[in-house]
Amino acid sequence: QVQLVESGGGLVQAGGSLRLSCAASGRSFGSYTMAWFRQPPGKEREFVAAISSSGAGSNYADSVKGRFTISRDNAKNTVYLQMNSLKPEDTAVYYCARHRYGSIGSRQYDYDYWGQGTQVTVSS
Repeated sequence: QVQLVESGGGLVQAGGSLRLSCAASGRSFGSYTMAWFRQPPGKEREFVAAISSSGAGSNYADSVKGRFTISRDNAKNTVYLQMNSLKPEDTAVYYCARHRYGSIGSRQYDYDYWGQGTQVTVSS
Protein backbone atom coordinates (compact mmCIF):
# COMPACT_ATOMS: atom_id res chain seq x y z
CA GLN A 1 0.00 0.00 0.00
CA VAL A 2 1.27 3.44 -0.95
CA GLN A 3 0.85 6.38 1.39
CA LEU A 4 1.53 9.98 0.44
CA VAL A 5 1.89 12.62 3.16
CA GLU A 6 2.11 16.30 2.29
CA SER A 7 3.62 18.97 4.51
CA GLY A 8 4.85 22.55 4.30
CA GLY A 9 1.60 24.41 3.81
CA GLY A 10 0.71 27.53 5.73
CA LEU A 11 -0.16 31.22 5.59
CA VAL A 12 2.04 33.53 3.54
CA GLN A 13 1.76 37.06 2.19
CA ALA A 14 1.44 37.73 -1.51
CA GLY A 15 4.86 37.70 -3.14
CA GLY A 16 6.20 35.22 -0.63
CA SER A 17 7.41 31.64 -1.02
CA LEU A 18 6.63 28.21 0.35
CA ARG A 19 8.03 24.75 -0.28
CA LEU A 20 5.72 21.79 -0.09
CA SER A 21 6.96 18.26 0.47
CA CYS A 22 5.30 14.92 -0.17
CA ALA A 23 6.78 11.85 1.46
CA ALA A 24 5.87 8.50 -0.05
CA SER A 25 5.89 5.12 1.61
CA GLY A 26 6.29 1.86 -0.24
CA ARG A 27 8.82 0.65 -2.71
CA SER A 28 9.46 1.72 -6.29
CA PHE A 29 8.86 5.43 -5.71
CA GLY A 30 11.50 6.15 -8.32
CA SER A 31 9.51 4.26 -10.97
CA TYR A 32 6.51 6.58 -11.02
CA THR A 33 5.60 10.01 -12.26
CA MET A 34 4.48 12.24 -9.39
CA ALA A 35 2.37 15.36 -9.49
CA TRP A 36 0.82 18.17 -7.50
CA PHE A 37 -2.81 19.22 -7.80
CA ARG A 38 -4.74 21.88 -5.92
CA GLN A 39 -8.32 22.66 -5.02
CA PRO A 40 -9.15 26.34 -4.46
CA PRO A 41 -12.08 27.11 -2.15
CA GLY A 42 -15.38 26.46 -3.88
CA LYS A 43 -13.71 25.17 -7.04
CA GLU A 44 -12.77 21.84 -8.58
CA ARG A 45 -9.38 20.27 -8.13
CA GLU A 46 -6.89 21.27 -10.84
CA PHE A 47 -3.49 20.19 -12.11
CA VAL A 48 -0.43 22.14 -10.98
CA ALA A 49 2.72 20.26 -12.01
CA ALA A 50 4.08 16.79 -12.74
CA ILE A 51 7.57 15.29 -12.81
CA SER A 52 8.80 12.13 -14.50
CA SER A 53 10.19 9.19 -12.57
CA SER A 54 13.80 10.22 -13.18
CA GLY A 55 13.13 13.92 -12.71
CA ALA A 56 14.28 14.72 -16.22
CA GLY A 57 10.86 15.77 -17.49
CA SER A 58 8.23 18.08 -16.04
CA ASN A 59 4.92 19.67 -16.95
CA TYR A 60 3.28 22.77 -15.49
CA ALA A 61 -0.09 24.45 -15.59
CA ASP A 62 0.09 27.79 -17.38
CA SER A 63 -1.02 29.57 -14.23
CA VAL A 64 2.13 28.55 -12.33
CA LYS A 65 4.80 28.47 -15.04
CA GLY A 66 7.82 30.53 -14.09
CA ARG A 67 6.76 30.70 -10.42
CA PHE A 68 6.54 27.07 -9.26
CA THR A 69 9.16 24.33 -9.57
CA ILE A 70 8.55 20.64 -9.03
CA SER A 71 11.45 18.39 -8.06
CA ARG A 72 12.07 15.03 -6.46
CA ASP A 73 14.62 13.12 -4.43
CA ASN A 74 14.21 9.42 -5.15
CA ALA A 75 16.66 8.48 -2.42
CA LYS A 76 14.32 10.12 0.09
CA ASN A 77 11.06 9.05 -1.58
CA THR A 78 10.01 12.69 -1.63
CA VAL A 79 8.62 15.11 -4.18
CA TYR A 80 8.70 18.87 -3.66
CA LEU A 81 6.89 21.93 -4.94
CA GLN A 82 8.76 25.20 -4.61
CA MET A 83 6.28 28.05 -4.88
CA ASN A 84 7.57 31.59 -5.42
CA SER A 85 5.85 34.90 -6.12
CA LEU A 86 2.69 33.56 -4.55
CA LYS A 87 -0.63 35.22 -5.35
CA PRO A 88 -3.93 35.17 -3.47
CA GLU A 89 -5.36 33.02 -6.26
CA ASP A 90 -2.85 30.30 -5.33
CA THR A 91 -4.83 29.75 -2.13
CA ALA A 92 -5.94 26.11 -2.14
CA VAL A 93 -5.52 22.70 -0.63
CA TYR A 94 -2.53 21.14 -2.36
CA TYR A 95 -2.39 17.40 -3.02
CA CYS A 96 0.37 15.16 -4.28
CA ALA A 97 -0.47 12.14 -6.39
CA ARG A 98 1.18 9.17 -8.08
CA HIS A 99 0.60 8.44 -11.75
CA ARG A 100 -0.59 4.99 -12.81
CA TYR A 101 1.74 4.92 -15.77
CA GLY A 102 4.78 6.85 -16.97
CA SER A 103 3.54 10.00 -18.62
CA ILE A 104 3.60 13.47 -17.07
CA GLY A 105 0.01 14.21 -17.94
CA SER A 106 -2.50 16.40 -16.18
CA ARG A 107 -5.59 14.18 -16.09
CA GLN A 108 -6.63 13.35 -12.54
CA TYR A 109 -8.05 10.03 -13.72
CA ASP A 110 -4.52 8.83 -14.47
CA TYR A 111 -3.39 9.21 -10.84
CA ASP A 112 -4.17 6.36 -8.49
CA TYR A 113 -2.76 7.36 -5.10
CA TRP A 114 -3.40 10.69 -3.38
CA GLY A 115 -2.28 12.39 -0.21
CA GLN A 116 -4.60 14.03 2.29
CA GLY A 117 -3.66 17.55 1.25
CA THR A 118 -2.02 20.57 2.85
CA GLN A 119 -3.57 24.04 3.05
CA VAL A 120 -1.84 27.00 1.44
CA THR A 121 -3.30 30.43 2.12
CA VAL A 122 -1.91 33.55 0.44
CA SER A 123 -3.01 36.86 1.91
CA SER A 124 -3.14 40.06 -0.12
